[in-house]
Amino acid sequence: MKRILSLLATIGLTAMLAMPGPVAAKQFSAWGTPQLVDGVNTASLEGCAMQSPDGLSLYFASDRPGGFGLTDIWVAHRASADASWGAPVNLGAPINTAASEVCPTPVRGEGLFFVSARPGGYGLGDIYFARLNPAHGWTAPVNLGGGVNSSAGEAGPSYFEADGHAFLYFSSGPDIYASEQASNGTWGSATVVTELNSASNDFRPNVRKDGLEIVFDSNRTGGSGGQDLWTATRGSVDDPWSTPTNLGPLVNTTADEDRGSFSWDARVLYFGRNPGPVGSMDLYVTTRTR
Repeated sequence: MKRILSLLATIGLTAMLAMPGPVAAKQFSAWGTPQLVDGVNTASLEGCAMQSPDGLSLYFASDRPGGFGLTDIWVAHRASADASWGAPVNLGAPINTAASEVCPTPVRGEGLFFVSARPGGYGLGDIYFARLNPAHGWTAPVNLGGGVNSSAGEAGPSYFEADGHAFLYFSSGPDIYASEQASNGTWGSATVVTELNSASNDFRPNVRKDGLEIVFDSNRTGGSGGQDLWTATRGSVDDPWSTPTNLGPLVNTTADEDRGSFSWDARVLYFGRNPGPVGSMDLYVTTRTR
């Protein structure tokens, strides 16, 4: 269990966007009271959830029975944004292995970033990418390479595009890093995002699709206890992030809140809570309005 938790621990208006960072989030209301995600949680561990861009699939990690070993990536589907989630299914091979797979990050074009501890990587958990072919299933996962992955263990990949460029945020060890994709598809050497990091553990960033708001979990001082969800904003992708702020006691508790992730329209936020009332970690969801 410690190894699993270490892996889990292992993206308006032009005038508005031109204003200082914190203004970028003011187009939204505050987050509402979180609720357990219906039809997904079990007595096992469920965490690291993220919606697909169309909002019709929910990818998450779980060590529930029926997997390949340790923690696998599962997905639940629904017919519409107002419908209930269907029964989760295991993504199967080649995504899942006997090692731990966590932190699924679905992107447009049926792509999936995720973290795996499978043999042949750089460390405890590396970031991989695969794509779903409707006729042939998932392509063989590709390790993102040594510019991104390291012996420190990577977690929480977050992909977004802005100003014609593609970026990947993630945590490595106790800090948050960013990498930019080159024109040939490779990822550049990761650089630490200084304004988001602290002397504590800063993990699993998720960036709003426009690149102007970020959520991550941290056990820095000023929180409710353990890992809390924190957020920061900026006026443009060329600006530094604002000083991170805690999402507050409506979302954070004395338990650990882990890996927050925005929906495509940024009005829904999923996250894990450890321990949960149903299992060792449960999935929660909270919403806000424009």
